[in-house]
Amino acid sequence: MSGAVSPRTHRLPLRRLLTVSRPALWVNTVGTLVTGVWLSGRLYTLDPATLLLLAYLTLPFNLLIYGLNDLSDREEDARSSRKGGWQGARLTLAEGGPLLRATLLLNVPALLLLTLLLPPAATTVLLLSAALFAAYSLPPLRLKGRPFLDGLSNVAYALPLILPALTLGSPAPWGPLLALMSYSVGKHAFDAAQDIPADRAAGTRTVATTLGVRGSAAYALAWFSLAAALLWPASKLTALALLLTCGGMALGLLRRPTPERAARLYPLSIVTPWIVGAVAGVQLVYLLARGQWTGL
Repeated sequence: MSGAVSPRTHRLPLRRLLTVSRPALWVNTVGTLVTGVWLSGRLYTLDPATLLLLAYLTLPFNLLIYGLNDLSDREEDARSSRKGGWQGARLTLAEGGPLLRATLLLNVPALLLLTLLLPPAATTVLLLSAALFAAYSLPPLRLKGRPFLDGLSNVAYALPLILPALTLGSPAPWGPLLALMSYSVGKHAFDAAQDIPADRAAGTRTVATTLGVRGSAAYALAWFSLAAALLWPASKLTALALLLTCGGMALGLLRRPTPERAARLYPLSIVTPWIVGAVAGVQLVYLLARGQWTGL
């Protein structure tokens, strides 16, 4: 069995680690960093520190995000029909220790190396992002079980956007950063709506269990609208793309506010970063290639 723990080595195979890290969601970290590079005005130049950051934000960082989450959510995941595949692993008890060791082994040395290569400001932002993800899943804070703080902590997804500017000495893209933070908070609430039955059964309080499906949809819509407003000065087309895709799915859930409807809309939520990112990326690359974009 490919996902089993080897009794001799007590290690998880790479294939299992990849499954836990949810490669379909790597766009949320890798794509954010690449967009930050484009916003800095550096289309063709990547320094060694940025390349290492890019590599770190693949398997190691996503294992930190989702591996720790799966470790702390065994009870909820056991009740969730969507777990056990590409939407998240369903861990066995024997996998806990090996997964934690693999997560530490892939993250701690990489973070130590990056602290030596990155400027202090970039190091601080990277460590803050990692700390927020750890605090979301792990005690004593376990922000997932603290309504509203659970979603607000998801601004950690947006922080890699500013790392290239801090690394390369370019102006910080504050408008897009705040927009991505708002989007991340809204997306967390929207995605959590489908897990309301499992979370309530496990006794986990989240923003979604507090607001209910309808309230979560309205809350997400408000954050998506704020994100679009913050993006408007930088790119009207990207703001419209965000409003149509994310706002549209939130309205769809508002019209039929059930966890089942939220689960059916979840695949659209997964691809929204690709859609909005593609719209923004095409514009940015076009302007950069023509020498019409020098950063924000």
